Amino acid sequence: MWRDSPFPVVIIHPGIVGDRGASALDWAIMKGEKRWGVTALQAVEEMDAGPVWSSREFELPRGIRKSELYNGPVSDAAMYCIRDVVEKFAGGYQPQAVDYADPQVGGRLQPNMKQADRAFDWRQPAAEIKRRIDAADGQPGVLADLAGGRYYVYDAHLDHRSGEPGRILAVHDDAALVACGDASLWIGSLRRQPAPGEETFKRPARHELGDLLDGVPRLEWAVDTHPHCEESYQPIRYREAGRVGELTFEFYNGALSTEQCQRLVRALQWAKRRDTQVLLVRSGRGSFCNGIHLNVIQAADHPGEEAWRNIQAIDDVCLEILTAPQLTVAGVAGNAGAGGVMLALAADVALARQGVVLNPHYQTMGLYGSEYWTYTLPRAVGGEMAARLCGDCLPIGARQAWRLGMVQDIGPRDPDAFGSWLLSTAAAAERTWPEHARRKQELDLGRLQQCRRAELDEMREDMLENRRQFAERCRNFVLKRPACGTPDRLVAGWARADG
Repeated sequence: MWRDSPFPVVIIHPGIVGDRGASALDWAIMKGEKRWGVTALQAVEEMDAGPVWSSREFELPRGIRKSELYNGPVSDAAMYCIRDVVEKFAGGYQPQAVDYADPQVGGRLQPNMKQADRAFDWRQPAAEIKRRIDAADGQPGVLADLAGGRYYVYDAHLDHRSGEPGRILAVHDDAALVACGDASLWIGSLRRQPAPGEETFKRPARHELGDLLDGVPRLEWAVDTHPHCEESYQPIRYREAGRVGELTFEFYNGALSTEQCQRLVRALQWAKRRDTQVLLVRSGRGSFCNGIHLNVIQAADHPGEEAWRNIQAIDDVCLEILTAPQLTVAGVAGNAGAGGVMLALAADVALARQGVVLNPHYQTMGLYGSEYWTYTLPRAVGGEMAARLCGDCLPIGARQAWRLGMVQDIGPRDPDAFGSWLLSTAAAAERTWPEHARRKQELDLGRLQQCRRAELDEMREDMLENRRQFAERCRNFVLKRPACGTPDRLVAGWARADG
């Protein structure tokens, strides 16, 4: 492609100037680099060896996972480089060759990271093991020995408890606590090493280990039973700041299983009884919410029946938000899709972090949709636009969502700055958006019930009768089977015109 192009072909590489290789982010995290960056370089025959058009460096946040790094600082730096390249090209700029003799050039050629490079021993310090797991987040995971088997491990969280390295000390919610050399790690997700020709996929650790956890102590804490819990691992947590109650949920990859929905419902019911004026419901790191948990559904003995349970459970979450006595504010700190978008719209006010992407549709998964979308989406954007959003199946950015009325304001891109802004903005929400506060008093419970019943009638056909091939689409998604080609809706007009 680059040989025949009349224009320069520029590659966006997720590494600092001079860095080369396909595992740039993996090495940066595993080595504990303090700074990293993105480089825009011209395509040449040798990989990542072309002259540099632009580069952008950033502080590498401690404890960040590869997927979070890619979707956050790397994406931001990449957008800067793209704009910079366009401006420079228009101005006649000539890209500069990398001079490895220059002490300012810190990058070097790095090998593709293999499982042998990622491997760890549970006798190593917990922080070091976590760094290795974080560096392989998403794909490919780190292969490790656990409970007599071999698993790819994901979603690690530090804990102070200790024990015999490699031994499972406890279970909490869906995670297993594994002892390390000096402390321990909560492991949230596992994928069993497949036999030749077998396909396996990520599952919550407790689900994957199953009977192997018999006799392992269960540690129980939750917002509704231990509201002031100081445990380091809390997928759902609560705090109060003045008259604002802040309920944070943080589920791996933004997926909510039936059980996770039930836990969130109990936390919401408890938070609704608190003497607060505003209930802020926000996400933590990573995605805001992507709806039902397709991996848990696929692993069930009867996936359609589990999907049916899951959709009703997430509807219950949305209903708790819709009927809260407080003014509810959704803090969309990460990307959201399908039912996750509608969960945010269940709140009276939705606030988004700059740069987040929303996918307010269901049809690509063969579903009609629920989560009260037929009530909340038209309420936000009008009936005609709601139908268009669900039918077009296209992503929209935070600014477009604001223009449409899906979100009421957009906060800073930096996650910490967004958290502070979110809390202060939520505290003033009643004064800032009085019409949304008044709208709460006009909530039509009968209409809500009608919408839910009609949506579930459609979803019953999709999930239990498989009328739109949900079963096949779910299986292909979970097993990461590639599509045959780019969907027509995602092909740019100019590309379609050129054939």
